[in-house]
Amino acid sequence: MSGRAHPDVNPVTDGGDIPIKSLPHRHKVGVPPKQNTFHDFMYTFKETFFHDDPLRHFKDQPNSKKFMLGLQSVFPVFDWGRNYNLKKFRGDLIAGLTIASLCIPQDIGYAKLANLDPKYGLYSSFVPPLVYACMGSSRDIAIGPVAVVSLLLGTLLRAEIDPSKNPDEYLRLAFTATFFAGITEAALGFFRLGFLIDFLSHAAVVGFMGGAAITIALQQLKGFLGIKKFTKKTDIVAVLDSVFSAAHHGWNWQTILIGASFLTFLLTSKFIGKKSKKLFWIPAIAPLISVIISTFFVYITRADKQGVQIVKHLDKGINPSSFHQIYFSGHYLAKGIRIGVVAGMVALTEAVAIGRTFAAMKDYQIDGNKEMVALGVMNVVGSMSSCYIATGSFSRSAVNFMAGCQTAVSNIIMSIVVLLTLLFLTPLFKYTPNAILAAIIINAVIPLIDIQAAILIFKVDKLDFVACMGAFFGVIFVSVEIGLLIAVSISFAKILLQVTRPRTAVLGNIPRTSVYRNIQQYPEATMVPGVLTIRVDSAIYFSNSNYVRERIQRWLLEEEEKVKAASLPRIQFLIIEMSPVTDIDTSGIHALEDLYKSLQKRDIQLILANPGPLVIGKLHLSHFADMLGQDNIFLTVADAVESCSPKLSDEV
Repeated sequence: MSGRAHPDVNPVTDGGDIPIKSLPHRHKVGVPPKQNTFHDFMYTFKETFFHDDPLRHFKDQPNSKKFMLGLQSVFPVFDWGRNYNLKKFRGDLIAGLTIASLCIPQDIGYAKLANLDPKYGLYSSFVPPLVYACMGSSRDIAIGPVAVVSLLLGTLLRAEIDPSKNPDEYLRLAFTATFFAGITEAALGFFRLGFLIDFLSHAAVVGFMGGAAITIALQQLKGFLGIKKFTKKTDIVAVLDSVFSAAHHGWNWQTILIGASFLTFLLTSKFIGKKSKKLFWIPAIAPLISVIISTFFVYITRADKQGVQIVKHLDKGINPSSFHQIYFSGHYLAKGIRIGVVAGMVALTEAVAIGRTFAAMKDYQIDGNKEMVALGVMNVVGSMSSCYIATGSFSRSAVNFMAGCQTAVSNIIMSIVVLLTLLFLTPLFKYTPNAILAAIIINAVIPLIDIQAAILIFKVDKLDFVACMGAFFGVIFVSVEIGLLIAVSISFAKILLQVTRPRTAVLGNIPRTSVYRNIQQYPEATMVPGVLTIRVDSAIYFSNSNYVRERIQRWLLEEEEKVKAASLPRIQFLIIEMSPVTDIDTSGIHALEDLYKSLQKRDIQLILANPGPLVIGKLHLSHFADMLGQDNIFLTVADAVESCSPKLSDEV
């Protein structure tokens, strides 16, 4: 039988002529001193919510220094601002101007995704970046509206209010949702609950973003083809049906020519930028160039008279106050909270992921909880100044990074450019064709479809791939919110599956060593006659204790059938390697007790190897260690195997 030692072979020498070094004197498993319950609770609380020890900088500091550190903690601008110089400003100026040229046309298009007037997209790239520049800890993230959150917000809002019939109520609900999105983000950061966003797995995010990108691109066919009557649904079937039903009389060839020409230009510029990093500025300014040229072309040819749809009037002026428009009571309050929580969580997930990505590239740390507070305050302030949900934009952040930004001042530069645009340049966008905005958005969302990441997920983890595809198909065939629900549900299902069905493995001895490893991973590992060694690769809790016990008994049953068929010595000892078992609760201890009693009836001795401090402490407190016997708990599997057979011990 493969992987099984002959009954006369000494497992310690592996049947060779030269035995390995004799095992040293066996040490007993140490029992940690009994911990004070309060201290134990405080340790667990600290590791859960304050694992990064955020107050470590305040220790042994005078009060004046503590005040300054506290100020810098809330407003990092007081920290990096002290060392700011002209060289850094030069980099930030170039980066800020570059991302401003990208954000202005994108903002106008993204506002339309959210079913809002284009000016609200520009408003959302003026106030929020200023707030983030003072409170955010990322040097590279560029703040503003993003495609996915705009689509999600627009979809959720439209489900409650028709923007064409009740535009004022729709706008008020948008501000309300933005306010509560900010409250959600700030609360998660303040109460240090940022780990909650980690429940949305990378695979689910890849699928959700890919599906949202396709949905956004399909929505742009209305402007790209010049269709006037278009479905309000977002699923691919309804959208394509709406597109092809309008093919004979609803498409406008001038609009298609404009859209196709500039989309080709945008994709070509993006290709050039990828080929040479020094030419990153070409795809960055291409959208603004497209807007200028297409607007001028429509103006001189009066193509709007030929059916080419344009932006039309765009109000001048800075953000008006919108505090009085937020619903703090009434029918729409609960709906605003629900929409805000959902959209805020998605915005938060995207922003924190982007911040961590670029921080890793430049080898600095960002505090996830501080980021959440900054993003939350930013959106709360934004909701009171006519902005809708803003977050970190990956495309703009990438341009910001490549343009050589040094600090968050690049966001301030961008805000100033947007301010000047709002004050003086908005009338110039009157003749901007909707087709160019559609082309810009399609060009912006294409990178969100990460095929290589999906292929890698498929190769590495099939269950992750199911989560990825579930989110993807949920978005494109049903709706954005259903796709998000599927993504979250599958992520939770995977966690539950891993918790309730932990892996177990049969261990064998690696030849000429005292090491015991999984026999499936190491086929050359030999099993010791009369001994079955099993490793449990998880903490043992109420949710998996019965499964662990039953799985161990099934391993034992299968092994007994094998040794009986091969006429080998029967199993007399069952060793459980407990190194990976980080914790155990009362249900887990009861499961071990049941296993012990079951084995006793079959004349099989249960042995534990290397239980951790938390586990061995609980085994002693529950008196299971006394029931099992102190001489049946060992520091290593090798010690346990040596003790199982006096014959083998004598030969050593």
